[in-house]
This record gives sequence, structure tokens and C-alpha cells, in this order.
Amino acid sequence: MTDVFGSSHKDVHEQVVFCSDEQSGLQAIIAIHNTALGPALGGTRFYPYDSEQAALADVLNLAKGMSYKNALAGLDLGGGKAVIIGDPATMKSEALLRAYGRFVESLGGRYITACDVGTYSEDMDIVARESRFVTGRTLAHGGAGDSSILTAFGVFQGMRASAEHAYGTPSLHGRRVGVEGVGKVGHRLVDHLIEDGAEVVICDVSPEAVARVRQRHPQVEVVADALELTAADIDVFAPCALGGALDDETVARLRAKVVCGAANNQLAHPGVEKQLADRGILYAPDYVVNSGGVIQVADEIEGFSMERARAKATQIYDTTLKIFGIAAEEGVPPAVAADRLAERRMSEVGRIRAIWLGR
Repeated sequence: MTDVFGSSHKDVHEQVVFCSDEQSGLQAIIAIHNTALGPALGGTRFYPYDSEQAALADVLNLAKGMSYKNALAGLDLGGGKAVIIGDPATMKSEALLRAYGRFVESLGGRYITACDVGTYSEDMDIVARESRFVTGRTLAHGGAGDSSILTAFGVFQGMRASAEHAYGTPSLHGRRVGVEGVGKVGHRLVDHLIEDGAEVVICDVSPEAVARVRQRHPQVEVVADALELTAADIDVFAPCALGGALDDETVARLRAKVVCGAANNQLAHPGVEKQLADRGILYAPDYVVNSGGVIQVADEIEGFSMERARAKATQIYDTTLKIFGIAAEEGVPPAVAADRLAERRMSEVGRIRAIWLGR
């Protein structure tokens, strides 16, 4: 399929599992990046990838991001991710989800799954009929429900911290914020922004998603696409669609002073973080500010409490400010500062776990 152990994948992952069930149509990949802090937790993305190579590249990147995200969220969990290859609108079925659940169960708890693009809490209820290692379940089954609730809340906290650092006030009142993607997370982020008094500009490939936001907030401005949005006169750019939103061309035309959004892996390639810094654009690392969702589903492990999970997600504000402070002190972009902080926690706690307990 591809050179999994070769130089094309420079990040070392502990385990990559390929899952196939011909009868149900399941083709999935589970990637476990790092379990220094605990079992790997990360969502399942159901997406019609152009190729198996593209699916593998995505799951490896996403799994690494989960390691860093969980570390900086203060969770005793490692990082992993799964992708199911195909169009969920036509391929998703009980048989496929249950087959996938069997593969998750076969890993014995090294990987705990949850929702992501193309999967929902109701899907996790079906997966859980075959596996004990499932979070993000519906409220009716004792789960945390829709994790986009605290994902959006956490991004808003990160944006407040960004505004504090860039503008001297933790409010978006009067600021013009461009939101790319108003799906599960993006439309909830718009709610927070409108409530805080921001002016909001949106775009989305789905006319239905745009219509839903306009129905709730008629004052929201709509532009045709991401190209128009990133070139617009906005103060904050919030990428909330798929990854890779920040490439060389986007950074060059970006007029916003702050980038803070929910999408995973926003930097298209290494070096983009320096381009942003060189242009004086403050970048709030994506895996820091979008960790509210994983905080929400991780809380299920000890018996879900929205109040407790929301209190922990509120801390994203302080963590984001801390990273900006480290970046300024060490003279590095915030993305580099965040990586160093996460790697330090994984290393320090991982070392402690080497102490033998005799069990």
C-alpha cells in the first residue's frame, strides 16, 4: 500500500492497524501515535478519501495531533485516531459500524474511539455494542453527547486569549471574525461570537450549513469561498473545516491579525508557523484551542459531568495565554512553544511510568 516504515513518515507511531471487512464494506485504519500518558484517545473520521495513501497520511497526522492535544489538555491519555474510507452518506450501516467496533475491541483498550468528521454520537452507540472502548456516546447511554459543544466553547476561550494577547482585551466585541466552515463546530462558534458582540463573516461548501446559520443569525455576512474569506478585511480568521487551511498562498493574502479555529492540522506544511510570525499574525495552535471536544468525551471515562468538563475546557484560555508567553520569552512561534510544552509533559510523565509497580 505504501512505505509505512519509510522516510515519507518521519513521525514514529507505536502502532498502525489496517481493518477490512469485505461483507460490510469496512476499510479502516487505526493509528496509535503515543501512549506515554495513557491509552490513546481520538475520534473516528468517516471520509471519502481519494486514495488509501491519502487516508493513511491523514490518520497518521491526526493521531500525532491527538497526542499533543491530550497532553496540553492535561489528560492522562495518549494520542490515536481512526479513519473509515468511504462516503458516510451511502456506506454507513449497522454492520459496518459493528465490524469497526470489533477491531477497536481487538486492541484491548490501547485505543479509545469517539466521534469525528462523518461520525456522530448515535454511531458510537452502535460501535459500543461491540467494544468497551468507546466515548462520545449519546446522553441516553450515559455518554457526553455531541462533543462539538465543548469544542466550540474551547475554541472561543482560545480566541478570547488571542484577543487578550493581540488587542489587550479578552473580548471579540466589535471585532470582525471570519469563520471558514460552519458545520458541527463552526456554527456553535458563531453562536458564541455573536453573543460576545463580534461581527461574523462565514463561508461553507454546504449551502444547507450556511442557511442554518443565517436562519439563527440573519446579520451574519456570507462570502463565496475560503479564498474570498481569507482576503477579506477581518481581524480574526477561524478555520473550522478540514486541515491544511494555512498554506503559503493563504498566509500571503491573509489580512487578519489572529488565526484561531477548530480545524485539525491547520498548517499545511512545516514552516508555515514562521511565515505567520514573520507577518505579525498571531497563531493559536489548533490542537490547543480545539481540545474542548476531547475533554468532553474523556470525561466519560470517570462518569460524565458536563459541569466538570466545561470547567476544564475553560482552562484552554489560560493554556493559550501560557503558550503565547513562552513563545515571546523563547523567541519562537506559538506552534513551536506548544509542541515543546506538550513534549515536555509526555517525556516527564512517561518517564515516571517507567517506575515498576509489580503488577
